[in-house]
Amino acid sequence: MKKTGRAIILCAIVSLLLPFAPQPAEAGIIKSIVLYLPNRVFDVLDIVRLRLRIGPGLSAGVSATEAADVFIGSHTSIYAGLRGSRGKPQIPWPCGVENRSGAELSVIDETQSNVYSDPLGCGAQAQVGIIGLNVMFNLYDMLDLLTGFALIDIAKDDF
Repeated sequence: MKKTGRAIILCAIVSLLLPFAPQPAEAGIIKSIVLYLPNRVFDVLDIVRLRLRIGPGLSAGVSATEAADVFIGSHTSIYAGLRGSRGKPQIPWPCGVENRSGAELSVIDETQSNVYSDPLGCGAQAQVGIIGLNVMFNLYDMLDLLTGFALIDIAKDDF
């Protein structure tokens, strides 16, 4: 019983002191200056998705923002081209693996996918047999580029 009481007191003391513990330093302005140009280049590359896909599948979809989109089917393919919207800090390599399966109608999304989609994106995609295409214009990423010139990262995808 004494050990339990001591553990509770110790936990209470640690909880009270936790807000005063040293926090890791933010890289701040130096990091922003060093990575300014690469982040703007990546923001430009985020605006358009243009992928040629090769791999098995049968799928189709169109999108005019997240509120007005439809998708049905399944595909797993490798792609080459412009990656488009990243959604998080990562290098936009011009090739990779894309997969998506399920159905989506507006905000009812029952798909599984490894592709991030801009919520304000407009475009189309199709996969027939082993050939596919994904084209999208990402309006939110265009706004992210414009605000990025003032070091404001609304998409939270800058390094």
